[in-house]
Amino acid sequence: MNARVDFVEGARIALLSLRTNRLRTVLTTTGIGIGVATLLAILGITQGLDSSFANQLASIGSSSLYVSKMPWVQMGNWWEYRNRKELTLSDLEVVRTHSTYATAVAPIVDSNEDVSFLGQSVSAVDVTGTTPDYLAVSGFEVTSGRFLTDADDDARHPVAVLGMDVVDGLFPMSSPLGATVRIGNHPFTVIGTLSRKGKVLDSSQDLTVLIPFKSFVGYYGKRRGLSIGVAVESPEVLTAAEDQLVGIMRRARATPPDKKDDFAVNRPEQLAETYKQLTGALFGVAVGIGLITLLVGGIGIMNIMLVSVTERTREIGIRRALGARKRTIITQFVLEAVAVSALGGLLGTAVGLSGAKLVSEITPLAATVKPLTIVFGVSFSGLVGLLFGLWPAVRAANLDPVEALRWE
Repeated sequence: MNARVDFVEGARIALLSLRTNRLRTVLTTTGIGIGVATLLAILGITQGLDSSFANQLASIGSSSLYVSKMPWVQMGNWWEYRNRKELTLSDLEVVRTHSTYATAVAPIVDSNEDVSFLGQSVSAVDVTGTTPDYLAVSGFEVTSGRFLTDADDDARHPVAVLGMDVVDGLFPMSSPLGATVRIGNHPFTVIGTLSRKGKVLDSSQDLTVLIPFKSFVGYYGKRRGLSIGVAVESPEVLTAAEDQLVGIMRRARATPPDKKDDFAVNRPEQLAETYKQLTGALFGVAVGIGLITLLVGGIGIMNIMLVSVTERTREIGIRRALGARKRTIITQFVLEAVAVSALGGLLGTAVGLSGAKLVSEITPLAATVKPLTIVFGVSFSGLVGLLFGLWPAVRAANLDPVEALRWE
């Protein structure tokens, strides 16, 4: 009962003191608010980027592996990768025959070309030669028309399926189906369009055109790096499928037991690791800046509370002489510090998350506002007030009542 009375009365006196010293309260609140706003803006943008990047990785194909000459992330000697021998159609057939995890296997060869139609042109389009299984490997869906067929590939038909960036660039007001576009210098008939997938690491997956594999080889030659896309039943078997693929490829390429793999099995998680490495250090520095700002705000609270104790020494002496316990005095000053800090945290949370949303609106950076982030901002600022207000509160409670009464 006494503890509750101390808390209620302490809170009332603390709020009265804050209202009486408005300018001091505003300045102290601003210091904490800047720290919290900085920290939460960083957290909001970081959470948004993480969520956006996870969605981007899922769009690549969460149940797919890609065998190629070089790894997607090259951490070693580039010349070592460059000197590897190219993958062949024989490797593709071995994977198709012996991989028990594969549900679809597709060859992938590509080239950057300009694609044009009636005077309109889209530059640097990723033109990919592949087979019908590519649809399962890539995770694309056909939104209109149809996809490539085995008959298209066998007959080397000059047909193409367009990504949405190419559709938007060449056919903004009409359907592309049946139109004849020029890929480089070669005419192709559009038979279908693909679903929109967005970007991965600022590279658009929709700036693409798919044509039959044999048509690609016929127009662009065989001296193009071949990759093998492999779809498996679910993400849970990716690791087992990868291990099996390594064994299959080593046997197919007659790699000696004492030699390293002369190929790479790529999966989206590798890009995730690279992303963490690129953003981890930057995120740490940014959070460090926010915490330092909060530390400065906390020191400001301690300084203001010490000044408040000095100014109210006689008041403390009178209260102690009338029977107030040390616990009551400590509760009052701690609640005052926590109130100032929590108010700053509340304002800082609003400013920080609004700033993060503003950044996401006017820049390519994403931001996500989660309810727990708001709770964290206010709670953390209150904790800062508690930690930095405790010593001034203890100092006030330990004042000698007689000396405090004589204070002028």
